[in-house]
Amino acid sequence: MSARVRYIASEQAFARHLGIEVVSIADDRVVLRLPYRDFLGIERVNGGAISALVDLAGTCACWSHPSVGANARGATVGFDMHFLKLVIAEDLLASARVRRRGGTLCVADVAVRNAREEEVAVATLTYKLDTLT
Repeated sequence: MSARVRYIASEQAFARHLGIEVVSIADDRVVLRLPYRDFLGIERVNGGAISALVDLAGTCACWSHPSVGANARGATVGFDMHFLKLVIAEDLLASARVRRRGGTLCVADVAVRNAREEEVAVATLTYKLDTLT
């Protein structure tokens, strides 16, 4: 389970480009870090970068369960995002947890915090996951 989650979180091309780091993985939970780099935005960290972090964290939380088989397939259905605070030149942590795991749909809550532990964004993500074994 954790090898696949690590691959999704930090080894796929886009995640690698962003520099995403895995902080922790547990059943139905994940914490990812987005290290600040200039291309994320000088005046402010781009909302698209924060949204990508949310999508990856929510996705990884949904994949972080023993019922997810090696042949599983999934895709984000959508997410509701709220930006709460401006982010300027700092690392971000996204904590995601599965709120509800259904037959093929997972719903995850994601909170993004800065280094001072201030929430800068929150989201609810819906993910379709076929857990083929």
